[in-house]
Amino acid sequence: MAGKFEIYKDKKGEFRYRLKAGNGEIILTGEGYKTKAGVKNGIASIQKNAAVADRFDTQTSKNGKHRFLLKAGNSQIIGQSQLYETPAACKNGAKSVAKNAPTAKIEDTTS
Repeated sequence: MAGKFEIYKDKKGEFRYRLKAGNGEIILTGEGYKTKAGVKNGIASIQKNAAVADRFDTQTSKNGKHRFLLKAGNSQIIGQSQLYETPAACKNGAKSVAKNAPTAKIEDTTS
């Protein structure tokens, strides 16, 4: 099963996306948008930038867990991962985003 973006509304009424891998696991999330057009533009940016390896930035949190950020060409953060226990798991998560995002279908759950 291929990856997919899900568009949904959060508790504040903002549009958000989450990228799910083929196994259904959430591998990337983004900020809230006021409009559906905004969230679709955000997804398009993810699809474009996920194919560029140096757009991924790995960080270690204060509790020792790891996450990656996906940045646009202007260095703005456009997506972030969950926290991972190991650097290797974090790297695998980033690889999954790079593999799934460019061709992921978009499912709008707000319709």
